[in-house]
Amino acid sequence: MPNHDLPSAPSRWQVMTAFAAVYLIWGSTYLGIRVAIETVPPFLMLAVRFIVAGVLLYGWARLRGRAPPALFHWRSAAIVGGLLLVGGNGGVAWSEQVMPSSLAALLIAMVPLWMVLLEWLRRGGVRPGAGVIAGLALGFAGVVLLVSPGKLPGGSHVNPVGALVLILASLSWAIGSLYSRGARLPASPLLATAMEMLAAGTLLLVLGFVTREPARLALSSVSLRSFLALGYLALFGSIVAFTAYIWLLRVSTPARVSTYAYINPVVAIFLGWALAGEALTARTLLAAAIVITAVAIITTRRAHGSPWDRRGVRVHVETDEEAQLVAAPALMMKASESGPPQ
Repeated sequence: MPNHDLPSAPSRWQVMTAFAAVYLIWGSTYLGIRVAIETVPPFLMLAVRFIVAGVLLYGWARLRGRAPPALFHWRSAAIVGGLLLVGGNGGVAWSEQVMPSSLAALLIAMVPLWMVLLEWLRRGGVRPGAGVIAGLALGFAGVVLLVSPGKLPGGSHVNPVGALVLILASLSWAIGSLYSRGARLPASPLLATAMEMLAAGTLLLVLGFVTREPARLALSSVSLRSFLALGYLALFGSIVAFTAYIWLLRVSTPARVSTYAYINPVVAIFLGWALAGEALTARTLLAAAIVITAVAIITTRRAHGSPWDRRGVRVHVETDEEAQLVAAPALMMKASESGPPQ
């Protein structure tokens, strides 16, 4: 059956618009999270975000004729969603209570570093080449520079607990990405992502009640800023940018699409400085340059001859009208989603 849904020659402005959406929207979600949690506790905020986005994506996928998922699909979606969106995005949202959004984006950029290490250490794993190893060393050196407690010229204090949570969040995202390679998920990326969001949203809701977040939430005190930020995260961060990402994987190469990995942190750092007054010290700029360079080295080196993008998402086009993905990148930490798209 011919695939009429895949455009053969997208226009330059369409491609540029889609890249801009992935770069700017996912890069801005870190600031969006910071604004949203000003008056809404982090886990409940993410629960609402992912449940709303998940319901919309699930409904859209089913309306497009996607078959209802089986029970084992839901099990895989819960595991992937738990690692990516609860461990990953949940860690980001919690840490932004004590950390600037710009530093959160920078530490989450460690995801490709963790993925290379985990792939190397697993049984039967492949040892990375010299270029990737150099990128790993450079990336971890940048992180050490950023979170080091010592006072360096142009430096500023980094909350150690927040930094640790972010490092663990990036590790959780990397583990989830690797697990998703063999996870039994629906072929449709829209349906798989919707299921991961719904499962993660439910887990985040439970986590919010366990940590007694409802006692800290007063609906009357939720600011318009937080409400609009939550809407932005659900609609643009979890749906619009994700749709652009899937489309780009169909019309461009994974290597080009994966460039968001080192552009998102730059966008997040600039927006945090320009719109939220976050400090932009010489130490932060140097660490950012080191980490982003390391991510660029790793993603470009791994892209050559590899069927995997930097999130562990295997890309292949089949006869269905969608480019099929073993696991959708969800969101996502964007975001990251610079790690997961947030």
